[in-house]
Amino acid sequence: MHKGGTMTTQPGWYDDGSGAERWWDGQGWSDERRERQGDTQSGPYAVLQVSLKEKFMGTGSNNLVELERVINYQASLGYRLHTITTASSGSAGLGGGERIQATMVFEKLT
Repeated sequence: MHKGGTMTTQPGWYDDGSGAERWWDGQGWSDERRERQGDTQSGPYAVLQVSLKEKFMGTGSNNLVELERVINYQASLGYRLHTITTASSGSAGLGGGERIQATMVFEKLT
């Protein structure tokens, strides 16, 4: 569904990329999870959120590897990446680094 050029996804249970389903309320994820119900997703879209962390020093955060794993898993279920957005917030803790939340919308291929 599109509203003013922005993609919105209906509330429902969606694959969280780990083989389980997580409740999406239309605005954000709840902490509630359940076992995946068969091989079907809730509608033509799957919404996944991945928390990533940038290393405080050096390189090698493995963020791209994690994103690639989630994208490839969804592709194996017949979905393609439709939209990806990111949000970040700094961490002031010892060994902090920036935290990145990647929200991906996948579209079912027909």
